[in-house]
Amino acid sequence: MEIVSAIFLGTLFGFVLHRVGASNPENIINMLRLTDLHLMKAILFAIGLSSSILFLGMAVGVIDSGHLSVKASFNGVMLGGALLGLGLGSVGYCPGTGLAALGDGRRDAVAFVFGGLAGAFAYMLSYPAVKATGLLDSIAGGKSTLAVTGNESYVALVPGVPGWMLALGIGILLMGIAWALPGRPGSGPRPLPHGLPVS
Repeated sequence: MEIVSAIFLGTLFGFVLHRVGASNPENIINMLRLTDLHLMKAILFAIGLSSSILFLGMAVGVIDSGHLSVKASFNGVMLGGALLGLGLGSVGYCPGTGLAALGDGRRDAVAFVFGGLAGAFAYMLSYPAVKATGLLDSIAGGKSTLAVTGNESYVALVPGVPGWMLALGIGILLMGIAWALPGRPGSGPRPLPHGLPVS
């Protein structure tokens, strides 16, 4: 059943990425150049809404906090994040959007996906050497959250604050920023020759 859910949710996620334009690398590069913020609006709103729903669901007991999975933080995350950012800015793809673009039939996505698989294979082969550098040493206990989530497996960095309250505040802030950002360039009302606006 888990594999069926994963396939369904992955397909749905890819569909949404395509619909908001994230499978087109030009949209991502224009977002990073701050020349077209419609994709940033969609991303910030989606993060804010999903975070709010997740933590409110845990607060009222609809969602079991035991299902919450937190990725470990370690020194290599900083380096990996910088490399991902450089790659995203240079080719306009991240792993998720690259696969969505592959499904969209983009030929440049084929090179991106195979390059990513080759990089993952090279990392697998070099893992013992990378581990020996200390890049995989944990930060702040490895798996930690900003606030209390109800799952005692994770250390809360701000122990006196309920997770749902902090997540709801951040979620509302992100949705507010998304609402305030401008949309696509030229997407506003067009004036008629005599100056009256028309949508």
